[in-house]
Amino acid sequence: MSARLAEQVLDAARARGVMITTAESCTGGMVAVALTDVAGSSAVMDRGFVTYSNAAKQDMLGVQAETLATHGAVSEAVAGEMAEGARARSAAAFAVAITGIAGPGGSDHKPEGRVCFAIAGPGRPVEAETVEFGACGRATVRAAARDHALALLARALAHIAPSPR
Repeated sequence: MSARLAEQVLDAARARGVMITTAESCTGGMVAVALTDVAGSSAVMDRGFVTYSNAAKQDMLGVQAETLATHGAVSEAVAGEMAEGARARSAAAFAVAITGIAGPGGSDHKPEGRVCFAIAGPGRPVEAETVEFGACGRATVRAAARDHALALLARALAHIAPSPR
């Protein structure tokens, strides 16, 4: 499924003349890999940020220490700052961000399988959401998060008009 979604994202970005970037934590770069597995992706894929630690989120993406302390790394607030930071630190018009608990583990407050996503794009507020994939295993959560992020990018790109040729 990810290969088809990645192709749709890249085709949509190409048709609209925009670059995309990723900011990933629990997926460790899986979205960027899915996109760059497609030949010709360099025309629209600017870069990917893998920010697994809180320090990396702060250093590479500008996530605020206060946001991390108040909401925790697995939160829509942090995902939103990750997406905004990736967009600001790249040549991309659209950024998708992912932070979550792939497992094993978690807590009552933040269970295994909880993943927060955000999309940042031009002329629109950052959109964030949380998906509960459940305790279905690390690999399954990560793959589902990758595919969900690709679908969010495809949806965001579908809302802008293709560039005139």
